[in-house]
Amino acid sequence: MKTPRSSFYYKPQADRVSETDLADKINAIALEFPFYGYRRITAALRAQDIIVNHKKVYRIMKSENILCQIRRSFKKTTNTNHSFVKYPNLIKGLMPLRVNEIWHADITYIRLAASFAYLAALIDGYSRKVVGYALGRTLSAELTIQALLDALSNRNITRSLSENTN
Repeated sequence: MKTPRSSFYYKPQADRVSETDLADKINAIALEFPFYGYRRITAALRAQDIIVNHKKVYRIMKSENILCQIRRSFKKTTNTNHSFVKYPNLIKGLMPLRVNEIWHADITYIRLAASFAYLAALIDGYSRKVVGYALGRTLSAELTIQALLDALSNRNITRSLSENTN
C-alpha cells in the first residue's frame, strides 16, 4: 500500500467561515454589546462554535472600524482650591531659541512594591531632555534642591551665562 502514514491520522478541519460572514457575525455581536472588545467578541464567537483566532477578530474589527474605546477613570490629582498665593506663569507664550534658556520642573511619585519613591526632575524647554533629577523617599525641599544641584553640575551654566552677556 502506497498511502502515506499522515493521511491515516489526518482529521479534516471544521468548515471555515469566510471573512465576510465572520465580519457580519462580529458586527452583529458588536451592535448587541457595544462595549465588547475583541477578546469578548472572540469568546462570544467561540460560544457560537466558531473557532477563530483573537488576532483575526482584532484585524477585522480594526478594518470595519468597530473597536471599542477603552474607558479610563479620571483621577484628579491637583488641588486648585487652596488659600496659597497663585503665581503668574512668566514664560507663557515664550518660545525657547536655545538650550538652557528655560527649564521646567516636575515632581512625581513612583510606586514601589512596599512604598513610594519621589522623583524631582528638571527638563530643558528647548531640547525636552532631562537636565537633572533626584530620587528620594520623602517629598521634601532637599529633593528639589538636589535635582537643581544635579542640573547645575550636568550643564555648564556659568559658561553659557558669560556667552549671553557678551
